[in-house]
Amino acid sequence: MKTNATHLAAGIIAILLILALSAGCTSPAPGENETPGAGATTAPAGGGDILRIATTTSLENTGLLAELERVYEGETGMDLQFIAQGTGQSIDSGRRGDVDLVLVHAPDLEQQFVDDGLGINPRCIAYNYYIIVGPESDPAGIANMTPVEAFRTLYEAGTNETAGVAFVSRGDNSGTHNQEQVLWEQAGYDYDTEILNAGGWYVEAGKGMGDTLILANEQQAYTLSDEGTYLSFADRLDLVPVVAEGTELMNRYSAIAVNPEEHPGVNAEGAADFINWLTTNETKEMIGEFGTEEFGKPLFVPLYAPECTEPPFNCTCAEPVTA
Repeated sequence: MKTNATHLAAGIIAILLILALSAGCTSPAPGENETPGAGATTAPAGGGDILRIATTTSLENTGLLAELERVYEGETGMDLQFIAQGTGQSIDSGRRGDVDLVLVHAPDLEQQFVDDGLGINPRCIAYNYYIIVGPESDPAGIANMTPVEAFRTLYEAGTNETAGVAFVSRGDNSGTHNQEQVLWEQAGYDYDTEILNAGGWYVEAGKGMGDTLILANEQQAYTLSDEGTYLSFADRLDLVPVVAEGTELMNRYSAIAVNPEEHPGVNAEGAADFINWLTTNETKEMIGEFGTEEFGKPLFVPLYAPECTEPPFNCTCAEPVTA
């Protein structure tokens, strides 16, 4: 009996030793006091097979994003994840490193993003035009004016409480909202002190372009819109283009990668590959044809060198980028 008990005790000790050794070879579960080693890295914002792109609502509203996504994912297997918001918000997402790439249309904000070292490899892709739309009756009488004259007249009519005159602004720091502010400044007004406090005729929507057009339509008001979004919503609107000419209305779209030196977790290689794909002649031809069948005219005009390097564009549209 004593011998059997001794053997049993030895067996139990051996089993316990094996279990202890096994536990020592097992890594702790995530969150269980695990301390990353010096070589630990942060996962990419979008991951190796995911590319997160902050972009404008106008590109989404027109349907172009869905087409780009369909073609690019089919060719590469990359999962494009778009976050549609105003250009200002999109650039802020890039500043935080929440996305790998931005697709935007506000040259001044874009340049600041690059100058601050947070955006790299800017490439202009295409352009269209802003238009001032409003009621067909045109109560402010701005038809055929220059954009600056039209804004000056809108201000005078609105502050004089001319019947039927109202203006709906995006009010969301988007590319369209920034261009609106430029036009008010060119018309001779300080946006913060004179326009925001101009009275009830000036309405801030705080919404994307499509929703702003719907609101302006409900109020039979004027608004500034990119032509592509207006055309894609035209069958739901009574508003008509009132002012559609002038270099001040040019609307340029660009792609800018987030700087991996500032945000090591971003998918820099994926961003470079996507920008290079956007700047190929094949993709530009697709962009240049988009909307023609449905609207009778393209919604965007692709940019090619050397035209893109000259006024009024002053950008790079063809030079390849590397991660």
